[in-house]
Amino acid sequence: MDWQELTDLTRGQPFVIERVRLPSGVAIEGRFEPPQLAQLGIDDQVFVAAFVRAHGSIKEMERIFGVSYPTVKSRLKRIAAHLEFVDTDPEPSGSDVVERLRRGEISAEEALAELERPR
Repeated sequence: MDWQELTDLTRGQPFVIERVRLPSGVAIEGRFEPPQLAQLGIDDQVFVAAFVRAHGSIKEMERIFGVSYPTVKSRLKRIAAHLEFVDTDPEPSGSDVVERLRRGEISAEEALAELERPR
């Protein structure tokens, strides 16, 4: 069974994977969430794959799908709303700030400013 068949069977409803079998024959049981992209509908998965293959070129997406720039942007925005993003620049914790101050990487004023910044 491939992802498209699974997507068709679940009709977009959330599902949990309970067993995974590796090519070596080893089976792992538990509760596994499918990857975020696999949770998208097949049409959105194809759209994302095309976007990646187009190196993020909206102009190329317009050509491939025969749609306008606003249509591509709108669809990307809708798909992005279904995906959780990893914060690549999280706010430092209080202990991180104090540790950087202790090592002399920042001044006391900079440390206070970071600690007083709203989170």
